[in-house]
Amino acid sequence: MSTRILHLPVRRRSDTRGHPLFRTAVAALALLVAAAPTWRQPHPARAAAPPAPGTEPARQPGTVAFIGVNVVPMDRERVIENQTVLVRDGRIVEVGPAAEVQVPTGALRVDAAGKYLMPGLAEMHGHLPGGNAPREFIDNVLFLFVANGVTIVRGMQGDPRQFGIRDSVMQGLTIGPTLVLGSPAMSGQDVQTVEDARRLVREYKEAGYDLLKIHEGLSPEVYQAIVETAREVDIPYGGHVPDAVGLHGALEAGQITIDHLDNYILAAERDDSPLRDAPPLERALKLALYLDESKIPALAEATRRAGAWVIPTLPLWEVLMGASEPAEVLLERPEVKYVPHEAVQQWANWVRTLQERVDREGARAHIEFRKRMLKALADAGVGILLGSDAPQIFSVPGFSIHREMRAMVEAGLTPYQVLESGTRNVAVYLGTPDEFGTVSPGRRADLILLEANPLEDVANVARRAGVMVRGRWLPESEIQERLARIAANYAVE
Repeated sequence: MSTRILHLPVRRRSDTRGHPLFRTAVAALALLVAAAPTWRQPHPARAAAPPAPGTEPARQPGTVAFIGVNVVPMDRERVIENQTVLVRDGRIVEVGPAAEVQVPTGALRVDAAGKYLMPGLAEMHGHLPGGNAPREFIDNVLFLFVANGVTIVRGMQGDPRQFGIRDSVMQGLTIGPTLVLGSPAMSGQDVQTVEDARRLVREYKEAGYDLLKIHEGLSPEVYQAIVETAREVDIPYGGHVPDAVGLHGALEAGQITIDHLDNYILAAERDDSPLRDAPPLERALKLALYLDESKIPALAEATRRAGAWVIPTLPLWEVLMGASEPAEVLLERPEVKYVPHEAVQQWANWVRTLQERVDREGARAHIEFRKRMLKALADAGVGILLGSDAPQIFSVPGFSIHREMRAMVEAGLTPYQVLESGTRNVAVYLGTPDEFGTVSPGRRADLILLEANPLEDVANVARRAGVMVRGRWLPESEIQERLARIAANYAVE
């Protein structure tokens, strides 16, 4: 049965099968229609097409100065008031008291008095266009990320065309975040033998992917072959945890990221759980009612010892487990206007059918466990990375990161911890702590200018005055103009 209704068309069909608790529920409930929602575009895909009209970056002076700004550097929890930050050629070149920094003649001066400047955010489990996606669709998705202050995306569904997209972004032809490209999903469907595993790891490394995307359905033998070959060719591996491998197996194998928290709930099942031999649907929807909370500290400590990073994707799972607001409330989210109407309506129909049939008590317990697990992981010193798995059902690129941050605060993390997960932690994870993630000289100029202090409330990150991506300044007025064009393109006539 197809599960593509969950996704915008940038996802491969196999990608939805990786959520071990959810995929059996979807199949058993028979909720999904055969055709995937499509984002209709005015022209067919063209591999070498230029950026869509109106999306080309405008030329700017070589130096940009944010004058009188309160800097949230993210090197530690602090605000440095009344600073001037100079950016030249895509790099921060000076940060100092506004009265002392000399602004060069001809610089673009941004009056930032009373505002707050922080590093750009990351989407560490995102999905990028590929395959036959039209150019306009590609440009729109990339812009939605940047418009929300997301200046780096780790793509977790590789496609060869994404290398050209990355080149276009890095050459300044397209406004978009810096892209870290994961390989095509290495799932049990796509990698069935040890020989397949070894061959594909080498192929993906040679092709230039930055990491291997581990997915569901891998046998222990095939998973081990991936791990061994990845170590030989020096490419990291992360993503889902295959059921047959299990959380502890993935940690012992050195999997660098554990995405979605799925296998923590499996690992916390009570030893005397009555669901161990239950039908898949019942187990998927009620497992959270039969957990041993005393296992949480040991799971968190095992993750810390392994040095793995965790990417929670909390709000998406409220939708996937049927624990979110009703479809009518989800349809009122302002960001859905940046998604084609047909896709949004199919999302809504999917949610309506799901919520009629799920065990709501079990669904809520499932979500609350994820939050407690995340808090325990953070308290144990596990590295947390910000990610929302966009685009996905009711997870619109860029906008979903703000929902993710608020959910992380609800789970008990401080605003600083949440912001750190999307800034400095990302640079450390990538092994480039001096490249980006803090506001200091020499760092890449990925910045968000805000109207209020994000350390007081992460919701303030949505109160933007503008975004800078690799030194290119986009004032909020320009962002809103472009967003309006995207919304108009998808509006129902």
